Amino acid sequence: MVESGLWHPVALVGDVAHAPVAVQLLEQAVVLWRNASGVVQAFADQCPHRGARLSLGRVTPQGQLECPYHGWLFADDGHCTQVPALPAFVPPPGHCARTFAAREAHGLVWVRMQDGVDVLPAFAAEDDTRLRKLNCGPYDVAASAPRIIENFLDMSHFGFVHEGWLGSRDATVIDDYRVEATPTGLLATGCKAWQPQSNLHSTAAAQVEYTYEVTAPYSAVLTKVPEAGTTAVDGWRESIALFICPITPVRSRVWFRLAVADFDSPDEKLQAFQHTIFTQDQPVLESQTPQCLPLDLRAELHTAADKASSAYRRFLRQSGITFGVC
Repeated sequence: MVESGLWHPVALVGDVAHAPVAVQLLEQAVVLWRNASGVVQAFADQCPHRGARLSLGRVTPQGQLECPYHGWLFADDGHCTQVPALPAFVPPPGHCARTFAAREAHGLVWVRMQDGVDVLPAFAAEDDTRLRKLNCGPYDVAASAPRIIENFLDMSHFGFVHEGWLGSRDATVIDDYRVEATPTGLLATGCKAWQPQSNLHSTAAAQVEYTYEVTAPYSAVLTKVPEAGTTAVDGWRESIALFICPITPVRSRVWFRLAVADFDSPDEKLQAFQHTIFTQDQPVLESQTPQCLPLDLRAELHTAADKASSAYRRFLRQSGITFGVC
């Protein structure tokens, strides 16, 4: 499965501390934990001895993962180092837990289940010291990851789903914009929307220019710049990354990574704006049928306003993505 070779977000970095943490990715139960050096590890959440959930165990003071059932100990390479019932027994190489690659980036723990793509989904704003970064979420959504990405790319719903915030029913026209294919998905430029309140610091309705980029099958980034003089913060700009963990084909866990030109507002205030917007999207996303995203362009109707989402569907089909699509 192509998706197993991709990096996927599974937890906030701060949520993986001293105890094992259970997560799910691509219908696989995974346990996250930290070794003696504090480096995050990812194992299949199943002891190879009798199948108990390793996430119910503990991390020993020596930095090994202990099974809750029979106390088998596992080093960070997955090898069993001790079987308490047989103190003199030296576990052979085959006595090991199944391990996955794990990394930390963008405030999240990422897991890759098999060899594949080396680089994580890009977020250019991460290295911009003029922008403050923080995470919003997670949100558990009864929708496929591709449906959520496609909604993120869509501007023509602003005046209806986000009326009074990102749009208005009397200003729903979508002007032509440019979409080009990229190695990681697509880039959409020249996207414009009239918005009553485009961000937390809006002081007036504004014409806002968006740029969208799909950076991996289940990751995307938008940047938005409102008209000058329409925000309380001079030179306001922001970039928002959407990172999705595909739990099952029709169930996802969602995070947003915010990069904003605001170092003064409390985290909660910045997160509240994004929370308002996404919880307006969520019931609509969960109402869509089928829950998976149809890749046959004849399965649903399309217009010129849907250029980005149509390009995204073509990208998924060409990439061999099967999880969350139909």
